[in-house]
Order: sequence, then structure tokens, then C-alpha cells
Amino acid sequence: MKIQGKHYHTIWVDADDPTIIQVIDQRKLPFIFETFAMRSANDAFFAIKEMVVRGAPLIGVTAAYGMYLALFQLKNENWEEELNRVAEYLKSSRPTAVNLAFAVDEMMAFILANKNEADLNEKVLAKAGELKQQEIDFGDKIGEHGLKLIEEIYKKKGSAVNILTHCNAGWLACIDWGTATAPIYKAHLKGIPVHVWVDETRPRNQGARLTAYELGEQGVPHTVIPDNAGGHLMQHQMVDMVIVGSDRTTVTGDVANKIGTYLKALAAHDNNVPFYVALPSSTFDWEMNDGVKEIPIEQRAADEVAEIEGWHDKQIKSVRLIPEKSTVANYGFDVTPARLVSGLISERGICKADKQSILKLYPEKIYR
Repeated sequence: MKIQGKHYHTIWVDADDPTIIQVIDQRKLPFIFETFAMRSANDAFFAIKEMVVRGAPLIGVTAAYGMYLALFQLKNENWEEELNRVAEYLKSSRPTAVNLAFAVDEMMAFILANKNEADLNEKVLAKAGELKQQEIDFGDKIGEHGLKLIEEIYKKKGSAVNILTHCNAGWLACIDWGTATAPIYKAHLKGIPVHVWVDETRPRNQGARLTAYELGEQGVPHTVIPDNAGGHLMQHQMVDMVIVGSDRTTVTGDVANKIGTYLKALAAHDNNVPFYVALPSSTFDWEMNDGVKEIPIEQRAADEVAEIEGWHDKQIKSVRLIPEKSTVANYGFDVTPARLVSGLISERGICKADKQSILKLYPEKIYR
């Protein structure tokens, strides 16, 4: 995808120094475009924890590069134990996104399998690059599968397809294409008229700040709306379909996504609006069956709710929104039960949100 006409990925190896990994600093978008240099596993942890990078696929790839960077800091003879501590440390940065643990475990296994190789660092860097390319390919294929749904609606309707999305499941949350936005970008590139209702997504405003930004850079028509407007739009037939991403989806089809997703699913169900979840296979949790009971829900800092950031006098500034004595509960995610999901769009196709259908797409997971 592009920013000001130039193609970018969200993460890349520094052109001059392979021991530095660059990422787009998403804390400053859409007001300032800057990069953040990661030189250690601690930097990768910070980038994930403090939301320099966001989105399950990008979080996973960032952690993979964090494991690579950790190799340059390993000093003692028991370096395997030290690396294992780094792995657990990285996993603790954001507990809800399953891609994080998947990528760290993949890298750990690869490092141990190649630990006696003279060019270990180069091999590990290449492995992280493979995981990055895998996510790009996943987004591309998700886009192709989801495009068919948009095409079907357009053929019936004959006018612009109105799509509502929540949070940022775009290319900024991934590497390229995105998950929920991939079908939208594919449709736009094909000349199918689309319009996106962009939930602002309080409290971090990933929709208003990130999704709106990237859609605008690609020239996709969109409108930012308050989080609570979606139900009203659906009641008045102004939404043709909902597409959201996922941070973790159980093998039974329960979907954890940014807080507020469940309410959109309820509104969609009540108004017969198709509700789709776009996700790569790296976002499935093959061990969990009950999302509401089992998926860990991250609770974030109170100031994300108590304050809000904006652009004023050519600076990013925060202002307080609530009384000083008021307490805050800041749950980062909620779980949408499978019964409310019309279908899952993965890189292997579209399936129902149930165990039998998911495993039909991924038969190699049946005997886990």
C-alpha cells in the first residue's frame, strides 16, 4: 500500500544496517509520519506494548524480528535459557493477540534447530523475513476471497457497496493489504464502487486515525462515524456488510477483536446485515474452544480513556475528558460468539464460523 504515492510495508530491515529494524510509528499517525528504529528485543517489546505497532499480524512479525535482534545481546554460555526468557518477555507484551506467541515460538524453534550454524544470525533474519512475507501473502489471498462477497453485493445492488469496519484491520495492522481492508482495496482497484463507514474506535481511535488515514491515501471513499452510530446506519439500510479483523479466533469460531466489535455484531444480526471476520491462519487459536471463557482480555491504562490525543498548534497534545476523581475500566477487546458471525475469510477461503467448517479448511489441524 502507499503513503503519499510511495509504497511502504509497516516493518522492514534498515537499508544500511541489518541489525536495525524499522517500523512506522503509528502513535503519531495521521499527523506525523515517522519511523521507529528497533535495535534490541527490548525495543520490540516497547513497540508492541506501547502500540508503536498495532494489529495481530504486525505484532507477530515485530516479535519475530525481536527474537532476531535478541541474538546480538546474548552473552553468557547459557544463552538458550536467556533466549527463552526473552521469548516469554516478548509474549507478555500483548496477551490477546495469538499471532504474537505463534511467531515467537516459530522463531525459537528455528533458532534451536540451527544453533550450530556459523551464519545463524543471517538465517534467523531470513526466517523473520519469511514470516513477514507469509503475512503479506495471507492478506493478498484474503482480499481475493473477500472480493467475491463485495462483487456479489454490487451485482445485486448496482451501486456503491457500503461496508462498515471497526478498529484498524488494514495494511497498517499487517504488513501490506491488511485483513478486513484487503477485500476493500481489491474491489477499489477493480473499479467496484465502495464506501467505508469507519468507526472511530475509542479509546485509541484506531479507526479515525489509522483506517481513515490509509483509506484516504489509497483514494477509497470513506466516512468516519462515532462508535455508536453503526446500529442506526444498519436500521436505515445504509450498511451492506460488516468486515472486521481479529486478534484471536478459537477453533470453534468465537472472535476476539477490538472492544466494541461484539456490539456491532449484535446490531448486524438484528438488522440482517452480513457480519464477516477477515483473518489469516496465524490468528486462529487451535487449542481454545470457548472464546468468552478462555481468551485473555487485555486491560490497558486508564489514561487512554481519561484523555484524548489530537493535533493542535502543530503538535500532538492530550486533553483530559473525565473528572479527576472518576475511575476507569479499559478493556481492550471483547469476544463475538460464533453464532453472530456470517463467515470467516481466511487465506484459504471463506467458511462458516464453526469447528467443522474451520477444520475443513485446515485439515492438518484435526489431530492436534
